[in-house]
Amino acid sequence: MSFQVQFITHFTEHISYLDSARIALEGGCRWIQLRMKHATEAEVRETAGKVLALCRQYGATLILDDHAELVRETGADGVHLGLTDMPVAEARKILPQGQYIIGGTANTLNDICLHASSGADYIGCGPFRFTTTKDRDRLAPVLGLEGYRQIMDGMHRDGLHLPVVGIGGVTAEDMPALADAGLSGIALSGSILRAENPVAEMRRVMDIAASITSD
Repeated sequence: MSFQVQFITHFTEHISYLDSARIALEGGCRWIQLRMKHATEAEVRETAGKVLALCRQYGATLILDDHAELVRETGADGVHLGLTDMPVAEARKILPQGQYIIGGTANTLNDICLHASSGADYIGCGPFRFTTTKDRDRLAPVLGLEGYRQIMDGMHRDGLHLPVVGIGGVTAEDMPALADAGLSGIALSGSILRAENPVAEMRRVMDIAASITSD
């Protein structure tokens, strides 16, 4: 299985949410999570339509952050739910297994067990390190490599086989170590947009992911 790279949209003074998705797609990423914290439902709906058109053009997957009720309406492929969002089990009632993707954020093995029993397709586990793209007061305890190793060992012991994606302050240089720790992929945002050439940085990340896959 290939080492997966997910891009989580963000914005800067010069880059919009839509621009950030375009940058990731041009750089070769084929999994976009539209994350628009503090935006209205109408704003998410409008941007999702534009990002979906781009994703279809590039053959990419579009996941909405939080807004499970908008997935069908916008034509997105699924939803990613944080620990304080709609429960995965509730979202699964409106987004049937096999038709829509549901991911769940986790910070502990218990979180993962709950998501697995509720019908999640993958886990976004973190944060790996401190990240400025999350509200400081909502940031869960930092895991680091050792935290991931303990969680992956626990999953193996409990017979859980969901893909786990590392999130929170992840950079290109972290990818080999995270793969060695047993993760299936990473999700990143800020390290791409802060780069001098964001498209080139996304390409570099994808090249590293391909090298991990072929090892």
